Amino acid sequence: MDTAKEEYNISFISILVICSYIACQMISNIASVKIANVLTLAVDGGTFLYPLAFTIRDMAHKTIGKKNTQKLIIVSAIINIFSPIYFYIISQIPADASWQFNEAFKATLSPVLRISIASILGSTLSELVDTEIYHLFVTKITKKYQWLRVLISNAFSIPVDNLVFVIIAFWGALPFDALVGIFIFNFIVKYAVTVISVPMIYLVKDKN
Repeated sequence: MDTAKEEYNISFISILVICSYIACQMISNIASVKIANVLTLAVDGGTFLYPLAFTIRDMAHKTIGKKNTQKLIIVSAIINIFSPIYFYIISQIPADASWQFNEAFKATLSPVLRISIASILGSTLSELVDTEIYHLFVTKITKKYQWLRVLISNAFSIPVDNLVFVIIAFWGALPFDALVGIFIFNFIVKYAVTVISVPMIYLVKDKN
């Protein structure tokens, strides 16, 4: 009876982590369509939430293992590719005469394709890098210091995410100095969120 209860709890935690990861990815990628201005620098709206995805990915690694985490990343990417395409198709369907928000819907949920692609590619590639670094740390270095494995894996994956996103989304549209500024600012914000979210890794147990 206790064993069955334990298996149920582990299963529930795994589902919770998986759903949280996909939700974080989806919300961040939709929010990335909004380009805000912070300290005179252009910042996509997903910058402030997306870093949580790295820590949640580490939690997934602990609960479902490396291979399943890689599958989760790919599935999440497919979902996020489908989302803007679906929103675009829906925005092209004529609105009912009684609905007055069609233009607002188009402007909000029919995003700039270049930015959406940049966000999805950046997040997918960086999450795969994060998975490899995290796995290398656990298998080749030590299973201790969970906080350190999160900080080190994210220190590699966040720059990859920033570099891919900035180049695809803004290369040729903004001067090089502006791209450097965006890269640096995004790294600072994302890594700061990473540091704050580190305690989350202790919420789940390593997979046996």
